[in-house]
Amino acid sequence: MNQVLNVAVFEGDGIGPEIMAPTVDILRLLTSRASTYGLNFISLKGGATHYQKTGVSLPDDSLSTARKADAILLSAMGLPSVRYPDGTEISPQIDLRKKLNLFAGVRPVTVLPGQASPIARPDGKPIDFVLVRESTEGLFWSQGCGEVSHDEARETLVITRKTSQKLFEFTFKLAEQRRKTGRGKGLVTCVDKANVFRAFAFFREIFDAEAGNHADIAANHAYVDATALWMVQKPWEFDVLVTENMFGDILSDLGAGLMGGLGLAPSADIGEGHAVFQPCHGSAPDIAGQGVANPFAMILSAAMMLDWLGHEHDNKELLEHSEILREAVNALIMERKFLTRDLGGTSNTGAAANAIKSKLRA
Repeated sequence: MNQVLNVAVFEGDGIGPEIMAPTVDILRLLTSRASTYGLNFISLKGGATHYQKTGVSLPDDSLSTARKADAILLSAMGLPSVRYPDGTEISPQIDLRKKLNLFAGVRPVTVLPGQASPIARPDGKPIDFVLVRESTEGLFWSQGCGEVSHDEARETLVITRKTSQKLFEFTFKLAEQRRKTGRGKGLVTCVDKANVFRAFAFFREIFDAEAGNHADIAANHAYVDATALWMVQKPWEFDVLVTENMFGDILSDLGAGLMGGLGLAPSADIGEGHAVFQPCHGSAPDIAGQGVANPFAMILSAAMMLDWLGHEHDNKELLEHSEILREAVNALIMERKFLTRDLGGTSNTGAAANAIKSKLRA
């Protein structure tokens, strides 16, 4: 008997609707073949375009419905030209992280053997690591409430024991899952700046305490500046990295660069019972409406959603469909067919998405 799961869908801004529509179509195709689950998609309002029309970026009814959903699928949000009165951009994705306490931002970085990458790799070494970014605190904690005067501006960085403990528990569990599936080394690296800031020494202390509960997983430390260097010099040595919000924001884009661009960078923001899945890239208003946007990061985010739902509901078919979808995207990347122009190809959004569907039907 099918277990019907509700998926809240935010179409986003700019190219958001253009990459969300084919992604939902692909998920419907997978669902039509499912024998143990179904997906019910609920379209919700929110974003910069909605703010322009109504003065509200995330309506209360949208938040309420998203809170009750089994998962949240969110496309690119925000427009550079649409801002709050304080000058900051519209960012409902950050509001969702804070409202639903989505403390673990998961940013996978994958470069397959033989896949094109901006960096040279010995013998085409694969890159396969995950950056886990704390998503509710850190330097982002003071979003919208920083202190600004004529002569100075201040933002406050906050790290709490409660959130950090949950973050590290999640991270070590992820490392254990990766090792069991043969994808990871069983290594967690805490990325901080503990040599300068007391807040990061506190962060590291909590990490070390949690590491002591996982004798079968190796744990080490790295300063964020050194990590940025090593992500270029030897990224194949990483497995799971965990870090503060702002550091994670910056390093995740560097990780996307290793893969060839943000068009291949999916993400998830996960809490206790709630999760949002969204591409790492922005809304690209300069190409909106042209039908040339890369849908792969959105589709890979949907694959992450299926994987998370599979673990949450102990459903092997969801896990299998997640892997099938991920492999379909990887196959196109390796074949270098039906790639959009950001990846050096000439295909439009529809052709790239249809190629994925063809892989799934084969």
